[in-house]
Amino acid sequence: MAEALVSVVLEQLASFARQQIDGQLTLVAGVDDQVRKLTSHFQAIRAVLEDAESRQFKDSGVRDWLDKLKEASYDIDDVLDEWNTSIGKLQLKEVRNASKPMIKKVCSLIPCYSFCFRKVILPCAIARKIKDLNKTIDVIAVEKNMFGFSLKEGNVEVRRPTTTSLIDVPMVHGRGTDRDELLNKLLNKSSHEPAISIISIVGMGGIGKTTLAQLVFNDNKVKVHFDERIWVCVSEPFDETRIAKAILESLVKNPLERALVELENILQKISQSLEGKKFFLVLDDVWTEDPKDWEQLMIALKCGSQGSRILITTRKQNVAETIGTTNIIVLGTLSKDESWSLFSQIAFPGEANKKLEDIGRKIVAKCKGLPLAIKTLGSLLRFKTNIGEWQSVLDSEMWEIEEVERGIFPPLLLSYYDLSSTLKKCFSYCAIFPKDYEIEKDELIKLWMAQIYLRDERNKDMELIGEEYFESLAVRSFFQDFKKNKYDGSIERYKMHDIVHDFAQFLTKNECFSIEIEIEKYSESQLKSSLKNVRHSMVTLREEKYLFPIEGEGASFSLCIYNENKLRSLLVKRKYKPNKLILSKLFDNLSLRALQFCFTDIQEIPREIKKMIHLRYLNLSYNDNLKKLSKELCDLYNLQTLNLNNCGSLRKLPQEMGKLINLRHLIINYTRIEYMPKGIEGLTCLRTLEHFVRSSSSHGGKACSIESLKNLRNLRCLGISRLENVVDVGEVKRSNLRNKTNLLSLLLNFAIRYDHRLKTDERDEMVLEAFEPPPNLVKLFLGNYGGKTIWPNWMVSLTQLRELRLFNCYKCEYLPPLGKLSSLESLSIRVKSVKKAGTEFLGTENDGTCRSFIAFPKLKNLEFYWMNEWEEWDDNSLRGDELVITIMPSLCYLKISYTNKLKRLPNYILQSPTLKQLEIEYCNILCQRYKKETGEDWHKISHIPDVTIFTSNVTFLAQDEDEESDEDR
Repeated sequence: MAEALVSVVLEQLASFARQQIDGQLTLVAGVDDQVRKLTSHFQAIRAVLEDAESRQFKDSGVRDWLDKLKEASYDIDDVLDEWNTSIGKLQLKEVRNASKPMIKKVCSLIPCYSFCFRKVILPCAIARKIKDLNKTIDVIAVEKNMFGFSLKEGNVEVRRPTTTSLIDVPMVHGRGTDRDELLNKLLNKSSHEPAISIISIVGMGGIGKTTLAQLVFNDNKVKVHFDERIWVCVSEPFDETRIAKAILESLVKNPLERALVELENILQKISQSLEGKKFFLVLDDVWTEDPKDWEQLMIALKCGSQGSRILITTRKQNVAETIGTTNIIVLGTLSKDESWSLFSQIAFPGEANKKLEDIGRKIVAKCKGLPLAIKTLGSLLRFKTNIGEWQSVLDSEMWEIEEVERGIFPPLLLSYYDLSSTLKKCFSYCAIFPKDYEIEKDELIKLWMAQIYLRDERNKDMELIGEEYFESLAVRSFFQDFKKNKYDGSIERYKMHDIVHDFAQFLTKNECFSIEIEIEKYSESQLKSSLKNVRHSMVTLREEKYLFPIEGEGASFSLCIYNENKLRSLLVKRKYKPNKLILSKLFDNLSLRALQFCFTDIQEIPREIKKMIHLRYLNLSYNDNLKKLSKELCDLYNLQTLNLNNCGSLRKLPQEMGKLINLRHLIINYTRIEYMPKGIEGLTCLRTLEHFVRSSSSHGGKACSIESLKNLRNLRCLGISRLENVVDVGEVKRSNLRNKTNLLSLLLNFAIRYDHRLKTDERDEMVLEAFEPPPNLVKLFLGNYGGKTIWPNWMVSLTQLRELRLFNCYKCEYLPPLGKLSSLESLSIRVKSVKKAGTEFLGTENDGTCRSFIAFPKLKNLEFYWMNEWEEWDDNSLRGDELVITIMPSLCYLKISYTNKLKRLPNYILQSPTLKQLEIEYCNILCQRYKKETGEDWHKISHIPDVTIFTSNVTFLAQDEDEESDEDR
């Protein structure tokens, strides 16, 4: 963490140096020397940080020194960020006062544009802070020299254990299924397999990868099946010659033949020794991701006969892919019973102690099925017979137990030290969340951004960099229990294993702190102790206890929070009832970068929020009584994310929104906002604008039109609602969506028309045609559309479209030719007036030049909802005498709901070899026809692995016309 903080400070200092050189910045007399001195100190400190961070786990003095350095780095970062903010605000003020048009000049403020302003003088107050902090760094720099740190890189003193093939089989618990699966892959032949198959076992440190490899290596069937068995512990650093020698030693017995030195000679001898033999090679603990490391060795191994196997164990999925794996086994944790069996065998050398068993089972539960943790705690308690000693282990945090630090964390440290400094701080930040918490990936990335862990790079947004960082941590097994989007398969949420969370807590000590409270159970002294030096905190409130009460119990807790001016993240969830006066005290905390108040009863944001000059992330979602945002919120120059999702009483945004020139994500779904204020068109950093409201009036010249979107070139996700208010189609055309090449997701929502007799079809069709999104669009949602056709001319150009949702398109009587969309993977349709789905839906057209056609070539998920008039689904597999049609060859999932008139499914669905899951809900005729066992056509779907047919005695005719669904809002 210290290394990452120092790097951030140096980046800021370098930025100011460049501004000086460019003549944009003038320093107060004497401060120039102070800045150079500060830079010099931090450069010298960074040079030894790798050695210092590796020694901190054995030397408490080094650990204390690093804590001082982190405290100073945080303070300096605050000052430099204040400096940078001051410069930006002055430049913005100069632009606003200039005679040239506002929008043109604001664009020049954004990092992707160049600009030139008159010199900005560093404020004296900031200059004084820099001088004072330099004195602190002087002391830290002197102390640095006392430790004799090494300048060498890679001096990480973590012992990497050398593994062997030996194993005590009776001590292995709960890997029977995994062992059988692996044996099946090792011993069974396949006509399509390569000569040498590579199998990888992937999992976090301590999960049992090596143990599983040892089990199969020593299995009698394996011994008989293979001519040669070889075990090599690869580890780090990767040494091709050492690995080759280890292989050769297993193959030849003659000492002279094993004494070769040159890699060329060793590999030649390996080839000769394996010629025509079926071998089994285990490469344990592999880390390298460079495919070049394996090239020469793999050539030598190709001399083995058909059926040879290589087994890799690794923590990183990238390693498995790099080496050319044909099968991956992702190793999971042990079950509850398996965990107890392993623990009791170690902790109770004789008979189990009944008095200790209850506590023992609770201790085992803390290990969450991780074998290494179970073994460590079992060994710790093996000779302890006192209930108090066991209770002490149960009540302690895992990362506070010395034996855990020595026994469990070293393997995790190996994975940690394999990370870059930026990835280290991104991982460590996850300690802010409580155990077993379901973390939203996109929110985590925004929080990383708020802490300046991510920065825009040339041709790459920081959000995309955050995605790459998340993927890097995920493939290294730091994350688990992924929840994926059912439409596109992308990861939306995840969890951390409890031991990994303990490890992150161990790394951050008291910097990250999560707490779930009932106020009356906590004293002020306890909380003050817990919050000491905390930088990032998440507070979760059970039931409806009050965090910031007006009076009475719990008031001391609010003071604890308010007095912690070092906080950089404060995330509060669940219900309480804050008082405006007390809440305003929170904004005296001047270091906050991220602030969240979700599911609360906040009614307005105090004007004092403008004090939070560092704030970059503000999440006020699910505050149903929030009615107003103060204009002072728009003074938050650095704000990147503003989340007002589900603030159902909010009707307008501040008119000064145009001042938030660094805003990247404006999330305002499910609000009652009536119009978008002028100034939005100047927010050219916006990547997300999920609910742009087209107002029915100008609101006295305060509202902007769809045309104002033309300047927002960086948008990736855009939602536009109330499109029924568009009068001039030219307004839509001038928004110039086609040139927004970064746009990946687009939602177009018209109004709910309760009177469907209104003549809206032509106007809606013209508006839809005028949008013309870029051809690289990935997701498209169209709602409450009143046109008779849903096939604008630009639709067929969307060659990258993977997800399409059509909801409440109430006047359309025929499904569009969606089968032409070559990349479509997920399709959801709710079109009320369609009576028949025929060949037009497939998009088949025979122009005489081709003999075959594939409709929906990549479609995996297909859903129909509330298709009230739909009766027939045609079963056409041929058209004419010549055109052969293949329909939905990739379909995996089909769901049909509330569609009472549909009579049957077509044969191309019933006979689909790829369909794995079928759901039919509240469809009267279909539910009877395909009812399990008794339905007349049950036999036609019984081969599908997962079939759900849900019905009731209630007949669902149609959704209430006055009922507003979530999609309609």
